[in-house]
Amino acid sequence: MSYKKEFWDKYANDNEARYNEEFSKFTRDLATSLHCTSILEIGCGTGIDLRLFTKDFQIHGVDLNDNALEIAKLKIPFANFKKSSITDLPFEDSSIDFVFTHQLLNYLDDDTLDKGIAEMHRVAGKYIMNCEKFEETEKQIDENHKFRNVYKRWLNYNVRIVSNVDMHEDIDPDKSRFTLLKKL
Repeated sequence: MSYKKEFWDKYANDNEARYNEEFSKFTRDLATSLHCTSILEIGCGTGIDLRLFTKDFQIHGVDLNDNALEIAKLKIPFANFKKSSITDLPFEDSSIDFVFTHQLLNYLDDDTLDKGIAEMHRVAGKYIMNCEKFEETEKQIDENHKFRNVYKRWLNYNVRIVSNVDMHEDIDPDKSRFTLLKKL
């Protein structure tokens, strides 16, 4: 996986402006309704999607960008943030109730994506959620990312597809594809 530090430093600095309270509420309410108490966001950036979770949850976030992680630690001091890659998650097998990504998988090359999905499945205890820019047939968006069909990537895993629909624009203006899986 190619990691472009300058790109991700700028992304982290701009991330606060991307805060979407509706998406954060949606994520918190979904995890709550599924009776999940441990939460992991992979590619958490500055933690904007985790901000509405309370101390009642065990909150974890991983990212490769030191700048983003420092901001996340300041904003959510009770959470556990670590520098880590999606391909090497520092958690035990089936140890996290609710594992999710939000527009991270679009930035990964195919090999990293496949290894990352295997890692997500390994650490997930109950549910996995992906919200990613979607096309049935994956295609390049620009030099940094591409549309993904995450649903088809999960077909070889022991999961049940709970939902695979476009997010409503009031929750996610990009209308990312919402894929929710139950680990079996």
